[in-house]
Amino acid sequence: MPAVADILIPLALDTAYSYAVPPGLTLAAGDVVQVPLGPRETIGVVWGVEERASGGNLRPVTGRIEAPPLSDPLRKLVDWLARYTLAPKGSALAMALRLPDEAAQRETSRIGVRASGRPASRPTTARGKVLAVAADGAVRGKSALAKEAGVSLSVVDGLIDDGALEAVALVPEPVALPPDPDHPRVPLSEAQAEAARNLIAPPSPSPAETGGTILLEGVTGSGKTEVYFEAVAECVREGRQALVLMPEIALTAQFLDRFAGRFGVRPATWHSGIGGKRRERIRAGVASGDVSVVVGARSALFLPFAKLGLIVVDEEHESAYKQEDGVHYHARDMAVVRGRFERCPVVLASATPSIESLVNAQSGRYRHVSLPGRFGGRPLPDITAIDMRLDKPEIGRFLSPPMVNAVKATLAQGEQALLFLNRRGYAPLTLCRACGHRYQCRNCSTWLVEHRFRRALVCHQCGYAQPKPEACTECGAFDHLTPCGPGVERIAEEATALFPDKRIVVLSSDFPGGAERLRQELETVAAGECDIVIGTQLVAKGHNFPHLTLVGVLDADIGLTTGDPRAAERTFQLLQQVTGRAGRGERPGRALVQTYQPNHPVIAALLSGDAERFYEEEIGAREAAGLPPFGRLAALIVSGEEREKAEAHGQALARAADPPPGVMVLGPAEAPLALVRGRWRFRLLVKTERGIDVQSYLRDWLARGPKPRGNLKVAIDVDPQSFL
Repeated sequence: MPAVADILIPLALDTAYSYAVPPGLTLAAGDVVQVPLGPRETIGVVWGVEERASGGNLRPVTGRIEAPPLSDPLRKLVDWLARYTLAPKGSALAMALRLPDEAAQRETSRIGVRASGRPASRPTTARGKVLAVAADGAVRGKSALAKEAGVSLSVVDGLIDDGALEAVALVPEPVALPPDPDHPRVPLSEAQAEAARNLIAPPSPSPAETGGTILLEGVTGSGKTEVYFEAVAECVREGRQALVLMPEIALTAQFLDRFAGRFGVRPATWHSGIGGKRRERIRAGVASGDVSVVVGARSALFLPFAKLGLIVVDEEHESAYKQEDGVHYHARDMAVVRGRFERCPVVLASATPSIESLVNAQSGRYRHVSLPGRFGGRPLPDITAIDMRLDKPEIGRFLSPPMVNAVKATLAQGEQALLFLNRRGYAPLTLCRACGHRYQCRNCSTWLVEHRFRRALVCHQCGYAQPKPEACTECGAFDHLTPCGPGVERIAEEATALFPDKRIVVLSSDFPGGAERLRQELETVAAGECDIVIGTQLVAKGHNFPHLTLVGVLDADIGLTTGDPRAAERTFQLLQQVTGRAGRGERPGRALVQTYQPNHPVIAALLSGDAERFYEEEIGAREAAGLPPFGRLAALIVSGEEREKAEAHGQALARAADPPPGVMVLGPAEAPLALVRGRWRFRLLVKTERGIDVQSYLRDWLARGPKPRGNLKVAIDVDPQSFL
């Protein structure tokens, strides 16, 4: 019998295609192959091989490609992901399959130079300096040699052409050196050591169970990172690989320094900023098992690990783990699934766990490891509310008098203050005082945000930008354009006016210089080389600022009035995280929270420090409403270039819904962000009981419902995190 291979192709296709395996070619599941598809050649992965009669009408596999095969657990993850998210199986495969880049494989060798022993034919003072440095026989890079000798690069090139220096090929630097699990380190506290033992201790599940999932919950400053580092160390000792997922991988310089302090070397890092050549070398090292530890963004979850032994999801509550484009998946949940397939433990770490993870821990599905106190016995910051109805800022200002006085007192003691506002730019809205015109994005139903450092009005949805006009484009009036509301740039302007002699650093993801500038600024803050820090939510994510003793939250009510069922949870998590930046060093910290709703349950829970009560009440409200994790949600987003057609298709889908008992279909309703990137959006929401197989219902519904035509699209988001 001839062999027939089922090949899954990384395109938006939901089935594998059958191909004949030519004589002399042996294939196994997971092999990466080249196959004909229509008039062209493409690549795919063998999903299965069997001996059966093909009837002679199957096209043959062109050949096997030299690339790491997809392991059985990784193929299972692709199948599970596609089934759970209702994405085409080929689209799920595309996230795990990356062919070697030919340009990356032809990586240019690193060239060094050393003295050849021959004298220079034309001696000069500059050449003498170079040869004096090179006389030790060591191999150096050309630039390094020129810098050490204090000459230009052309002098070194001239000596190479002259034969006095010879070029030597250098061994490529490894993408990551092996970490030392027994590297000297600061001893753990008794509480940390106990938590680490609980992480490393093998669970006692039934034979059908896997490595298990562990929720590592600890207050800000408790040292959760050092605790799960011990689990990473144990994994490395066993000769297995560890993956640490982080929500903001571009801002992890401080984390990488902490890793190097614990293990003696930095890990391999994986995110969108890693270049093609290095990406290929990391993938190859992961597939061979040579790379022991990877710290990465959510896409690192699909790397071809040879012997994965541990997955850590740091700041597991972060919404950044949700992929909102293409395949709608949550990396935290997929990490738990991959851990099950790899039979390895998964650690979910957070100071403010998600409701879903906390309920799973309370129900016994996850193990629960807690760190209730800060490292070294340091106290948590004292948090006080500033009622903005009583302590109003001056006209045109946004810092209340108590906040200004607190910053003055902090600076007088030589300490740092953080002013937190989760709003980028200078002002969220610009309007004309003469005619009332408001500047809106031409592609989205959002206001344009003024960015003064760019001198532009910018859309934060699609990136559209236009220069800020000198006169109103609607009525032509000069000097009547007014910024409404504050962003971090406007707060920086106010702080500069109040404290003109102080060093101010603004931390926002859209400032010039990108991740590298942010890294430098974060190092400046950590070293105590600035007085006032003004930042958005990125300052709340695990940074350690030892000189920071005051946190001022300028608008604690942002997010509390949206229709998002997770609004209270997210606001509490964000405020708890950012106020936790205070007092992590030797001096105690405090936080001031400007709010118009001091009696709101979220604000009250924050002020009391009673997180358990907040979670208890929020979990009770979710259970009563049948919301996740006690019920299930799925969203269908209908979009099109014409509003009427998108709305009509949404209504036709709703008529075909035919929900069974336990299923409720809401909508269609115009999305809060109705127009995004030139497409009108209407949302339908499916709400079901916990035990309902929502995926099967959705498949049946879409099969009998109308099919989108023209430019209409229907996106499916199971377990939505965003309701915009």
